[in-house]
Amino acid sequence: MGPVPNLPAEPDDDLDSYVGLDAGTAEERARERGWSTVRTLPPGAIITMEYLKGRIDFEVDDGTVKRCWRG
Repeated sequence: MGPVPNLPAEPDDDLDSYVGLDAGTAEERARERGWSTVRTLPPGAIITMEYLKGRIDFEVDDGTVKRCWRG
């Protein structure tokens, strides 16, 4: 196995600040704060559980962020 690359640090961000925002505003804010990947998912979506550094995930219901997590 090769060495682990020196990856940049993730943004120091308050994930709870996204809850309640509309999806478009949340995505724009996340990109401005340095998140390289923003993923929007419907409630109950089946997703893989791999962790991707620099990704922020939003669970969006009826256009509003209900939950947010890293990776």
